[in-house]
Amino acid sequence: MAKILVAEDERDIRELIAFMLQYAGFDVELCSNGVEAVEKAQRIIPDLILMDVRMPRMTGYQACEALKGNPLTQNIPVIFLSAKGQESEIQEGLEAGAVEYILKPFTPDELTAQVNKVLREVGKV
Repeated sequence: MAKILVAEDERDIRELIAFMLQYAGFDVELCSNGVEAVEKAQRIIPDLILMDVRMPRMTGYQACEALKGNPLTQNIPVIFLSAKGQESEIQEGLEAGAVEYILKPFTPDELTAQVNKVLREVGKV
C-alpha cells in the first residue's frame, strides 16, 4: 500500500482528500503547512506528496524546492493541488519540481487516477 503525505492548510479539504485516498486503499498522512510537510516527509519518506500551493509558514512551491534539494526526499514525486489555474502558476509549480498540477475542485476519480498514474510512473504500484 502506497503512503501519501497530504499537505493542505484547510482542514475540511485535507480531511476530504484523506477520505478519498483512504477509500482508494492508500495509507495517508496529513499536515497543515509547508514547514510541517518538509519535516514530516523527511521522517516518514512517503511514496507521493499531494501539496496545496498556498499554505502558511511556507508555500507549496517553497516546500517542494526544499524537498527536491534534500537527498533524502528529492525523489519523492510531488503533485500540486491549487485553485489557481493560470499558466504562470502551473509553470512555477512544475519548475519547483512537481510532476503534476491538479486544479481544484477535482473529483475523487480524477484525484485517484492522477495519483495512480504518478505512482505507476515511479514504480510504486
